[in-house]
Amino acid sequence: MKLVIQRVQEASVSVDQEVVGKIGHGFMVLLGVSQTDTEEIADKMFQKLLKLRIFEDENGKTNLDIKSVNGELLIISQFTLYADCRHGNRPSFIGAGTPDQANALYEYFLSQCRKEIPVVEQGIFGAHMMVSLINDGPFTIVLDSDEIIK
Repeated sequence: MKLVIQRVQEASVSVDQEVVGKIGHGFMVLLGVSQTDTEEIADKMFQKLLKLRIFEDENGKTNLDIKSVNGELLIISQFTLYADCRHGNRPSFIGAGTPDQANALYEYFLSQCRKEIPVVEQGIFGAHMMVSLINDGPFTIVLDSDEIIK
């Protein structure tokens, strides 16, 4: 599983020019699922997401996690995070989870988020989505389960 996390002031996702998910201060997360991902991996990735201390405290230090700042989440499925460009110039997506598997883990991840974070918005799985965001500082973080879970 791969997560690309952007700390945002606000973010939204639209399908066919209609906003389907919108948040204020928090994280916009692109989530990619691989063929080998499981609910156990999703749980570990979610816990890592919750514990990331990349929000500023009263002294301007990045010491606070998303719950400490009452942050919101926008979670967007993104199979292209598993693009393999090692051979040739056209990416292969063979490592991405099947649509059924990826959607099930995406929905599972969303359900875990909703247990802990009051505002969780989402995109539409498999749709052509347009993402808009206003970032909140220089924080874009990539979490890869292959590196985090060993």
